[in-house]
Amino acid sequence: MSQQPLPGASTVLTMGILSIVGTLFCCGPFGAIFSIVGLVKAKTAKELYLQNPENYTDYSNIKTGKILSYVGLAISAVYLLLVILYFGFIIAVIAGTEGLDYTY
Repeated sequence: MSQQPLPGASTVLTMGILSIVGTLFCCGPFGAIFSIVGLVKAKTAKELYLQNPENYTDYSNIKTGKILSYVGLAISAVYLLLVILYFGFIIAVIAGTEGLDYTY
């Protein structure tokens, strides 16, 4: 019996790559969305592979895509934290200067 490519393996790898690229070059939420989609697809592809491992190839793409999705999700979380801190600092500066009287 010949082996065939694992369905969804290339999708998981693509989503993992897009999660990192989307976070670094576009904006954080898109990276997180791609990460979550990649992790869900990795779970279903892994379950399919574990049912009949001798029938499928490309399991390494699943592992690589999963790692990339986790990295993309972590970068997206750091990005979100930095955005929250940035806007929190701006709000604190604006709130701190409201009561000041600049007339001489």
